[in-house]
Amino acid sequence: MELKKINEQVSVSPQISVEDVATIKAAGFTTIVNNRPDGESEDQTPSAVIRAEAEAQGLKFIEIPMGREGVSPDMISGTQAALENGEQVFCYCRSGTRSTTLWALSQAGKMDAKEIIEAAANAGYDISHLTQILSQ
Repeated sequence: MELKKINEQVSVSPQISVEDVATIKAAGFTTIVNNRPDGESEDQTPSAVIRAEAEAQGLKFIEIPMGREGVSPDMISGTQAALENGEQVFCYCRSGTRSTTLWALSQAGKMDAKEIIEAAANAGYDISHLTQILSQ
């Protein structure tokens, strides 16, 4: 598992396995957010399998899948809701890019666009193409 820290509350990662759930819990995360739709690849662990393990270990599991249709207002508000309790949140998708994008869009208007883009860049994600949207 390749954990990439966005800030003190949120980290992202490429696709995880069931075995990674214990590591995520041990790292202090209380919530796992899946931003990857099921069925994108044959080697992808189904969301229901990871959900079952997360819940068995006492973690909250939230699904906000972002597919080829792109971002919707519900995805952004769902991400905001997942973050609003201040708990440690771990998000994953295929590469971490969609998770980073949804986090960034959920912070628009709450954080300066430059800070959002810098936090993503520090984690290894270039979201500079979102500058105009994040500045609104």
